[in-house]
Amino acid sequence: MADLQDELHTTKEVGEFDDLPEPLPEPVPAEPYTPVADPGTSPLERARAILDAYPVADGYSGLPWALRHLPWYDLELGETAVDTDVPRLREGHVGALMWSLHLPGGLDGDRAVGATLEQLDLVKTVVRNHPEGLRLAYTAGQTTDVRNCGRVSVLLGPAGAAALGDSLGILRSLHALGLRALTLTGASWASEAGLTRFGEEVLREMNRLGVLADLSGASADTVRRVLAVSKAPVLCTRSAARALRPHPANLPDDLLAELGEAKGLCMVPLTAEQTGPTVRDVADHLDHVREVAGAECVGLSGTYDAGTAHPQELGDASCYPHLIAELLRRAWPEEDIALLAWGNLQRVLRGADFTARAAQQRREPSTAKIADLDG
Repeated sequence: MADLQDELHTTKEVGEFDDLPEPLPEPVPAEPYTPVADPGTSPLERARAILDAYPVADGYSGLPWALRHLPWYDLELGETAVDTDVPRLREGHVGALMWSLHLPGGLDGDRAVGATLEQLDLVKTVVRNHPEGLRLAYTAGQTTDVRNCGRVSVLLGPAGAAALGDSLGILRSLHALGLRALTLTGASWASEAGLTRFGEEVLREMNRLGVLADLSGASADTVRRVLAVSKAPVLCTRSAARALRPHPANLPDDLLAELGEAKGLCMVPLTAEQTGPTVRDVADHLDHVREVAGAECVGLSGTYDAGTAHPQELGDASCYPHLIAELLRRAWPEEDIALLAWGNLQRVLRGADFTARAAQQRREPSTAKIADLDG
């Protein structure tokens, strides 16, 4: 835990903004897409060529909790006890990975806060012990820098809402320690009935800090209220299409359309339970989300090491080229694949940082307490 104390830091000062309008404008992409694959090669070879230039930004890995149960491991050499290690990340052309800080059910209050801090400490220790393969990153720019250095970026989160202990001060402390996404479920202020007044204040403070709101598993009322209140893009780290598979974490078409209109991101999980038993089933979900919400609204979430079964040909983190090859067989444009793999999460990260920089000029850290707003 000493490592956590050493890494606490205050938010840096930012430059002045002159009367920025509401809502904030979207940052303009740096440059247009340039084709990278030879159309005369096989779909798998084309997939690898595209992912060389636009690697996978994976929205969810359960690796931190899985590593807690191993007495020893070496992710750079290769670790067969888990689905994810550095050799397989490189074979799968993964450039960035969000490491979940979710906890087993039943933990709440101080126990949930403490367990989340231990998870953060573990992740930082793992990354520090594997410097040739992994690097921590906190912004879109840093993920690109890490990729250019031949490493895989590790983004911290999502964590569960219980990790806050209903305290905005704890939210700020977790952000200072690197947290970049929070799942808005499992708390009294984000329930089936939607966000409470305190829940809305949590979301505004997340916007001010640059912490992304993860809506996977949230109720329809919560999703709609978050889309109405949030000034930053939101994401669903593990949601597919409910029209194809009626899993509770999958999104119905009306919410997918609303997420697309809000420029959010639906990251489709590679799990048999949510998307189906084959790579073709996963591709069907990607097709559907792209059709309903748009090409800028769809991403990938391996959900490896999270205790779930995976579709055929997608058994571990090395298998992404097989999925991309299937999309190429379905005539997906290379530009849409580049957005799916890398560009869409980069846009959401940039949007969250942009919103936070402006919000910090207008809004002081919130001192609200749940008893004052929801009592």
